[in-house]
Amino acid sequence: MLSVQGLGLHHSGTYLFQNVNFTIKKDDKIGLVGKNGAGKSTLLKMLSGEINFYEGNVVPEGNITIGFLKQDLDFVKGRTVWAETMQAFEQINAWKNELEEVNHQMATRTDYESDSYTDLINKMTELNDLLMNHDAYNLEGDMEKVLFGLGFKADDFQKITDEFSGGWRMRIELAKLLLQKNDIMLLDEPTNHLDMESIMWLENFLKDYPGAIVLVSHDKQFMTAVCNRTFDINNKKVDDYKANYSKYLVMREDRREKLIQAKKNQDAEIKQMEDNINKFRASATKASFAQSLIKKLDKIERIEVDNEDVSKFNIRFVQSVVPGKVIFEAQKLGKAYGEKQIFDDVDFIVQRGDRIALLGQNGQGKTTLAKILAGDIKDYSGTWNLGHNVNIGYFAQNQEEVLTPNKTVQEEAEDAATEETRPRVRDLLGSFLFQGEAVNKKTKVLSGGERNRLALCKLLLRPFNTLIMDEPTNHLDIQSKEIIKLALQKFEGTLIVISHDREFLQGLCDKIYEFRDGKMKEFLGDINEYLEFRQKESIREISAEKAKLHSEVPKVEEKKVEEISVSNNQSNVIVSKEQKNIQNKLKKVEDKITELETKVEEFEASFTKENPSEETLEQYNKTKEDLDLALQEWEYLGSQLN
Repeated sequence: MLSVQGLGLHHSGTYLFQNVNFTIKKDDKIGLVGKNGAGKSTLLKMLSGEINFYEGNVVPEGNITIGFLKQDLDFVKGRTVWAETMQAFEQINAWKNELEEVNHQMATRTDYESDSYTDLINKMTELNDLLMNHDAYNLEGDMEKVLFGLGFKADDFQKITDEFSGGWRMRIELAKLLLQKNDIMLLDEPTNHLDMESIMWLENFLKDYPGAIVLVSHDKQFMTAVCNRTFDINNKKVDDYKANYSKYLVMREDRREKLIQAKKNQDAEIKQMEDNINKFRASATKASFAQSLIKKLDKIERIEVDNEDVSKFNIRFVQSVVPGKVIFEAQKLGKAYGEKQIFDDVDFIVQRGDRIALLGQNGQGKTTLAKILAGDIKDYSGTWNLGHNVNIGYFAQNQEEVLTPNKTVQEEAEDAATEETRPRVRDLLGSFLFQGEAVNKKTKVLSGGERNRLALCKLLLRPFNTLIMDEPTNHLDIQSKEIIKLALQKFEGTLIVISHDREFLQGLCDKIYEFRDGKMKEFLGDINEYLEFRQKESIREISAEKAKLHSEVPKVEEKKVEEISVSNNQSNVIVSKEQKNIQNKLKKVEDKITELETKVEEFEASFTKENPSEETLEQYNKTKEDLDLALQEWEYLGSQLN
């Protein structure tokens, strides 16, 4: 589908890429990995055509379409969520408008025998065929599926996009891209603005996507599930691994061990050459030989091996005094911004040693609760109490608000240190990848990932017994995330963390506080147990939202049922697009019911031969739940045709 030949990009004489070659095929799901600054986002821009000043060629095969999820939004003010999402179908909308004009002309003209009227009939047939081939009459069902999957509710569809935050508007942009069904889809950190449920939905959507995908993400679990190929960007080149992320790690380690041995051999060869140069350069008879060795030495391409073993970073949070048994206790806690109630009537007790994850959709109050407990928000309803001897370390989501712009990295860290930890400042900064001249950079020029790493480093320089972490892994590369996770696993105090990264939370938290619909519920169990529970609940909730949408909103954005006139032997047959849409959905549901009924029968037949395992029983019960939901949808759609 797309071929990259001799790709190179340099700035001020330094190459970011040099002589890169690869081909993207139809079914490729490619994950781009590499340290921050390696060029992952830049490569996406080059593939999309946004950057075109490079060496080599990017050659698309045929008339393929390429979609790129950009971080800058350009919405027309005043559009509803539904209308903005509909902009994904620019060509289809143009065909629909053209068909509407043709239908209008046919309805107002009476010269049925004329050539021009025949041309109209032919044009109408052509447009109908185009719309049918592009599944144009099922667009609304596709839009509902994608918007629900990305966390929108039926009530949101008619709201103006101006009412939503940047994160939610980015979800609309992502929805538009997913609906366009481009041949190649380029995604730069698509999970950044998503909650965990939406990430899992997107993961399943992308696995079944019919085109090629090139993806940048720091979510290891997401990358492993979606990708079947991995590009490792390092040392100005792209190493191609025909494997998903987890298999790539194993293959890369094998390659790395061979590289280490090759580097040892090269180092020995270089040392021998340097010894000979020093030995012979002073000799008149051997001087020319020494010069040839120097030229040969200069031409050697030095082997570089990245040190990616995080286990050697023996970093720990400094433990302060032991607090009382109760860390936080809240009764009927609530918070509103103006007329908008974020959450209300929340009761909880956090005890010493608890390790809690705050989960739920964006905007439900996780960060607000963290700020209340950290003391940053004073205005709230209800009461909460801080326990005895509790020392709180708070990692805020927006680090630009807590760093001093004109201080250097080292000055910012030293200001946070105590007398006991001051000697550790340089070592800790090095552990968080601030090495050499990087410690002298002003904080105002740091990237998002660098600001997060510096803020995390500052927390390690003061003694705390309670940590509140709001999205600590945002903007961090995979190695930095592993470093901070190791440190948090060693932390012996109380931990409250907000994160949408499933892999990061695994083995870190054993209790969940879920925020949903203005309330907070406690879930006793780890992240895997919670996700299993939440996945089943989400199926029911999306089904309920669909039923609500179709019962309360007869037709979104289309008050009148459009009609298509189809000429057949001098008579006109009027076909309702709404009815046709329902019939298509009904057929798909009937096929799904048949498939699920067959699976249930196969399970039950196997039960008569041997006792089922616990895993098999779970699959059986899940299949029956899916069948019940499909039957409910079939009944509902059938009622719409009556």
